[in-house]
This record gives sequence, C-alpha cells and structure tokens, in this order.
Amino acid sequence: MKGTELGKATGFCAKSANIWQVVGWILTIFKIVIPIILIVLGMIDLGKAVVASKDDEIKKSMKSLMFRAIAAVAIFFVPTIVGLIMGIVSGFNNDTNGVEKDFNICRACLVNPSKGKCASAATSANNADAQ
Repeated sequence: MKGTELGKATGFCAKSANIWQVVGWILTIFKIVIPIILIVLGMIDLGKAVVASKDDEIKKSMKSLMFRAIAAVAIFFVPTIVGLIMGIVSGFNNDTNGVEKDFNICRACLVNPSKGKCASAATSANNADAQ
C-alpha cells in the first residue's frame, strides 16, 4: 500500500471511499429506520392487546414492547460503537507511511458519510489515479 504523494491519499480507503460512503449511508439509514419500525410494531401489538382487553395479552405485549425498545436502542448505537472501535484501533497505529491517514478516510466515510471529508478523500484519490 502506498503512502501519500503530494498530499493526496492513494491507499485502499481513499480509492474505495465511494464504497465506504455508501456503506456509511446504509448504516445511517438502518440506524434510524429499524428502531422506528421496531417501536411502531411494538406499539401496534400493545394497541391490539389493549383493545382485546385481555390482561395476559397486555402483559405479553408490554414485555415484547420492552424488548423491542431495548433492541431499537442497541441498533441505534451500533454505528457509534463501530466508530469508537475504529477510533481506538487507529490510535494503536504509529505508522508514518500514510496508513493512519488512509484508515481515517475509511472511518470518516463510515461514521459521517454526509461530511465533506469523505467526498474530498474520494476526489483526491480519483485525481491521483488520473495522474
């Protein structure tokens, strides 16, 4: 893997920044949509149980709603935990050949796909390939 040439990142993460950005968008969408779906489904189940006026069904639905809410919170924090782990891993690298800079491009694209850092990394990688 190459380092940097004239300030342009040319490593694996820089060359595949567009892919990492798409994966980052997918994680962001899942982070928002899946918890909402889980909570809405739990509320629908609870509503059905309340309308049926059966105590056993209400208790079962409350328990199900609680587990779905916990799962929703856990799913919401998965991308944050991935970003934290990637930050810890990048802290162990003392390489001066640009590997850490390249790894930070992957991290930026996964954690913050809408930020300009990922887009600028992809642009600089494409410009370096064209030369």
